[in-house]
Amino acid sequence: MRAKATAKFVRISPYKARLVMDLIRGKSVQEALNILNTTPKGASSMIKKVLLSAVANAENNYSMNADKLYVARAIVDEGPRLKRIWPRAWGRASRIIKRTSHFTIELEEREEKNKRR
Repeated sequence: MRAKATAKFVRISPYKARLVMDLIRGKSVQEALNILNTTPKGASSMIKKVLLSAVANAENNYSMNADKLYVARAIVDEGPRLKRIWPRAWGRASRIIKRTSHFTIELEEREEKNKRR
């Protein structure tokens, strides 16, 4: 069973967000939170909110144990682009493209392996 949380239309470039998302993929939730707290990137606070939402979904909706959760899937998709105009010299104009992102984080419970004696 996978618990999932998404954030759509986040005003940050997907390229910048993927740099942070790649750091937490496959890690346990506690380790991912530690990484996000110490990463000096703007996307880390936004991704942290989505991660905490996924943990809350796992505990409340699926009765999963928060200590055994790990980030099974973490992706950043590109959202729509906001197009703006920047006035230039001689009556011309340049285009400014403001990119948006969609974050998706899925968590799973890590199963303990049986130890042989």
